[in-house]
Amino acid sequence: MSEDGLSLGDVGRLLRRRWPVILLPTLAAFGLSVAFVQVVTPRYTAESKILLESRDSALTRLQQDRGELPLPIDEQAVASQVQVVMSRDLAREAIKRLGLVGNPEFDPLVQGVGGLQQVLVMLGLAQNPLDREPVDRVLEKYYERLLVYPAGKSRILTVEFRSKDPELAAKAANLISDLYLSSLAAAKVDTARYASTWLGSNIEGLRSRVSEAEAKVEAFRARNGLIGSGGTTNQPLAAQQLAELSTQLTQARAAQADAGAKAKLIREMLRDGRGFEIPDVANNELIRRLVEQRIGLRAQLALEARTLLPQHPRMKELSAQLEGLETQIRAAADRAVRTLENDARIAGSRVESLQAAVDAQRTIVAKANGDEVELRALEREAKAQREQLESYLGRFREAAARDAASAAPADARVVSRAVVPDLPSFPKKLPIVLFATVIAFLFAIGAVVAKALLAGDPPGRGRGRPPVRRPEIEPVMIAPVVPEPAAPPPLPAAASATAPAEPAVAAVAAAPAPLPAAGPIHPEPAVAPVHSEPVSPAPVSPAPALTGPVPAEPALPVAADPVPAASRYDLDVLVARLDAVETAGGGRRVMLIGTGDATDLDGLARSLGRAAALHGRALMVRLDGPQGSHPGLTDLVAGNADFTIAIQADAGRRLNLIDRGRGATATLIAGGDALGLTFDALGEAYDWVITCLGDGFDAGTWPLVGALSAWMDAVVIASNAEADDPRLVGLFDTAEAAGVPEVIVAQDRAAADVAMPSYPLRRTA
Repeated sequence: MSEDGLSLGDVGRLLRRRWPVILLPTLAAFGLSVAFVQVVTPRYTAESKILLESRDSALTRLQQDRGELPLPIDEQAVASQVQVVMSRDLAREAIKRLGLVGNPEFDPLVQGVGGLQQVLVMLGLAQNPLDREPVDRVLEKYYERLLVYPAGKSRILTVEFRSKDPELAAKAANLISDLYLSSLAAAKVDTARYASTWLGSNIEGLRSRVSEAEAKVEAFRARNGLIGSGGTTNQPLAAQQLAELSTQLTQARAAQADAGAKAKLIREMLRDGRGFEIPDVANNELIRRLVEQRIGLRAQLALEARTLLPQHPRMKELSAQLEGLETQIRAAADRAVRTLENDARIAGSRVESLQAAVDAQRTIVAKANGDEVELRALEREAKAQREQLESYLGRFREAAARDAASAAPADARVVSRAVVPDLPSFPKKLPIVLFATVIAFLFAIGAVVAKALLAGDPPGRGRGRPPVRRPEIEPVMIAPVVPEPAAPPPLPAAASATAPAEPAVAAVAAAPAPLPAAGPIHPEPAVAPVHSEPVSPAPVSPAPALTGPVPAEPALPVAADPVPAASRYDLDVLVARLDAVETAGGGRRVMLIGTGDATDLDGLARSLGRAAALHGRALMVRLDGPQGSHPGLTDLVAGNADFTIAIQADAGRRLNLIDRGRGATATLIAGGDALGLTFDALGEAYDWVITCLGDGFDAGTWPLVGALSAWMDAVVIASNAEADDPRLVGLFDTAEAAGVPEVIVAQDRAAADVAMPSYPLRRTA
């Protein structure tokens, strides 16, 4: 059993070892299911389908509704029709026609009343079934075998009926569909019959009211002289006369104004000597002859003036005749002016008489308007009753025409009639056998696994453990790389393992194990530690094989070129352990915490960065140094720098570096989402993001540890402290409380033996 329960390999071995326990229930379930499907009486299901639609055509629809489209059938209407199909009245009729009374499948009293039921009836605890109607006794079984439901979101109703007799099932489904359609058609006929009866009883009374209203209208019109003029307007005579007088008055005023204006204009033009420019003067026949004579005299006078002097008698005679013609012309023009002035005076007199007639007629019309208001009210009442009567008559004729058995079709039709089923709907032999067998198989497996889990330690010791905790050290080799002389060849792996050397062991801490409450306990070793001398086999399988020493480069004198600190450690085992940790996506984020002791944090950090760079692009975030002038992580979180400035090249193109920056660590503690977004962005760009932190044993560093651990996939504590050191336990708890999935304690020396309470050994699957 693993730390978190059974592993997949353990489950496989457990199932192979307990296969008889799994096989026996499975075979038993298979046999029982086969016997069940062979013994149970088969039942058959027949179904018919009904389409809900409006079947009224334009010819059968009411006249006022012919231009309207039928209302759509929604889901509520479909659900209502389901209840109609399952109504008790329809069920009673179906039971009678199918003859279900007396059928042993549906009638429980065919075999008589049972003894227990008779006792209950005698004690008054049950009702006597013989007191019920035969049809009511069958209703319960009828509804158990009937199923009506809409097909999806369509307007199709599916009617299913189950019975031991396949012919009865098909007949019942078809009969129920026919009865449902008949009930819809009968409901329409009943509605039309009721409408015709009601309309017929109201039409006679409405006719008498219409006659009385129209008689009142005519009597009022005759009494008040509101005789219509006929025609399209049908105005009263008084109003029509007033309109005609107003038209004549307007014409008279126009004639008066025209005559006066002409007379005034002619008189002014005569004074100016331009009388002949007036059309009325120029067109006068007398004036035209006088003008012609004047023209002739002027011509003769001009002819004589060539030979005679102005004082000649002939010249004087012609001049006198010319003046006489001028006088006659002016007299004729004056007569035309006086004629126009007389016409203007006549038109004025006509205007005065017409004005008096209009005023008198206006008084008559004003009096008639009051009577007209009452007349219109009477006419509206008579018209409303007339229209109501005509509407009732039209509806009565249509309702009487629809009062027939076939005049109103049902708003539904059968689209699929039921046929006699060949295969039973119950039991489905193969599915039932398979389902029972598989369920029994799965239950047997679950019981075996559950028993194994209950027999072993409960899983999940890493979370929610008791207050007393101590990290459990699991030694893993992290061998320091020691330079060898160039002359002797490198030893084989087996020889190097037995060569005398100072052991260098790193320990990886899992979650602290809980302490039991009482009872004798014995330690159960997790992994055998690695020593430089041969040891006896451990009771539990050892840790994974360690990788061989890293081949050294050509040796140089140690004093002249010491091994750099960055290559002092062989971290293949630690990197493999970190590589196995599940991530939330993106690159793997690891925080390396120093403890301020003899551990070389800088060398371990550089070695871990170089080892991670071999597996992908790596980034070192060094928070173990002081504040600097170059932008770093604190500036990224505060938004004072961008990534291109903060990221520096460290060693090679696969390892980069980010310093602490110019800000204080309080910026990281209060960063919150900004800190998480920064690490998310780095995780998207790099395969490994390794954050190095200084003295983790300092309690002032723990808030920063908690803030950073919340965004990490694993935390590695580099410390040589004992496992029960309260500083190590506090640092371990701080990192784990932040929610980091994996917390590892790494040591560069062998772990000291710690007195641990013993646990009893258990045999687990």
